[in-house]
Amino acid sequence: MNETIIQAAALIVPLIIAIVFHEVAHGWTARALGDPTAANLGRLTLNPLKHVDPFGTIILPAMLKLAGMPMFGWAKPVPVIKGRLRNPRRDMMIVAAAGPGSNLVMGLIGAVVLGLLLRSYTDGVEPGAVMGFVMLNLFNFILINVFLALFNLLPIPPFDGGHIVEGLLPPRLAAKYAGMHSKALLIMILLIVVLPMISPSLNIVGYLVSPAVGWLNGLYMGLVGIVAGG
Repeated sequence: MNETIIQAAALIVPLIIAIVFHEVAHGWTARALGDPTAANLGRLTLNPLKHVDPFGTIILPAMLKLAGMPMFGWAKPVPVIKGRLRNPRRDMMIVAAAGPGSNLVMGLIGAVVLGLLLRSYTDGVEPGAVMGFVMLNLFNFILINVFLALFNLLPIPPFDGGHIVEGLLPPRLAAKYAGMHSKALLIMILLIVVLPMISPSLNIVGYLVSPAVGWLNGLYMGLVGIVAGG
């Protein structure tokens, strides 16, 4: 039981941090590009209570993990008003890319920190319980950030990749494409839960995202080894 709680905590804590930074990165970027909506509403804070959605950030990821299914979640979206951006089409793509970009940077930071900690145990000394928990959090932190970055770059609504594609499409086609955002939750459930249950060949996460996550996470783990002196 204690082991289960430790494993759950080592997933939930890094997930919350990764999601909060992801959302705040959207808001910071939007403010820099002319839309202060998130700042005016007090959403440019790293206080997780301002961003955590109890179901999307904690309950659903935990349920999916226990069921052995791909784990995903969401926070309360940071509001961005596209029309207030200085160059709405271009700047909305930049705002969308800021979230995954922040996850890649955080994964990089996590890899360096984990490597530095491991460097302290190169003489065969085993880390204590507390340090072991910290290292487990960092290991999960790297993987979760890599997954969130690549998963959110899927080129369909409601993901950040969908906003990027919308900005690249001709205006008339982009307006029709944007209409898919109203069906965001349905699309997520269909892609991640329903289609894989119908047929393994329809598992988009498994066939597209997971290999890319494994490759990029391997690069980060390589960095961990380099920093650790391996």
